[in-house]
Amino acid sequence: MSVVLPDPTRMEGRTVVVTGASSGIGRAAARELALLGADVAVVGRNRERTEAVAAETGGRAFLSDFDRLASVRELAAALLDAYPAIHVLANNAGGMAERGLTTDGNGITFQRNHLAGFLLTNLLLDRLRETAASAPAGAVRVIQTASEANRSGRVRLDDLDSMRGLWLAGWPAYGAVKLENILFTRELARRTAGSGVRTWAFHPGFVATGFGGTNPLIALGKRLALSPEQGAQPLVRLAAATEVPAPSGNYFSRLTAPGRTARQANDTGLARALWEASAVRAGLG
Repeated sequence: MSVVLPDPTRMEGRTVVVTGASSGIGRAAARELALLGADVAVVGRNRERTEAVAAETGGRAFLSDFDRLASVRELAAALLDAYPAIHVLANNAGGMAERGLTTDGNGITFQRNHLAGFLLTNLLLDRLRETAASAPAGAVRVIQTASEANRSGRVRLDDLDSMRGLWLAGWPAYGAVKLENILFTRELARRTAGSGVRTWAFHPGFVATGFGGTNPLIALGKRLALSPEQGAQPLVRLAAATEVPAPSGNYFSRLTAPGRTARQANDTGLARALWEASAVRAGLG
């Protein structure tokens, strides 16, 4: 049985952290969440664009480069210093990337789309739990921007960096990390059960943003794509709906759950193993 996300409601008194908020879906979501009354932490890599969105939304700008885990740790420290309560963390930053390794020794696509958000979530998790202890039931949420591309992904614990096999313009690596986003969401739901923290992943649809760079096929398809404002609707509703009509850990395709996933998305053992491998990569033990 499928369910549909309801309309968003007012968010006065709630703090929302949106990564990748300097452009595209993140910027559109930050704007709408601010209009709903939320205090928005605008996280981006480009100073000029990030500060512009913060000024427009009345929020605060936080600069972070997810290709450096040290920068993610600095971001978490800054957020914890700025906000005594965090109600929503939207891990939205990501996208396709060139083949190669970050300075931390991780695949760029893997770190940018999964590992950085995994680290940030873990560094903020105690604050999210503390907020949930005094917030209305269901108000504290972690939201992950995934993708329909998960269906073509395959997670290999012995090649999380996607350095083996054919690159094929980065699509296999991108499908893998989008599947990892869903596995992470499901394992986070298991680990936070009973804490008041709830979590969901979503596919925004095919959106006309900077995604895909100069890839000619993607550029052609953007003529028929959704606007960033339309693509941001699942994120906004998951953050601001009074009730999300699907259990924590679910995956929405646009506004409907359950969305279609690769078979591996239902592998609880793989979800736990991915969490443990990610913790080691992120320096969490």
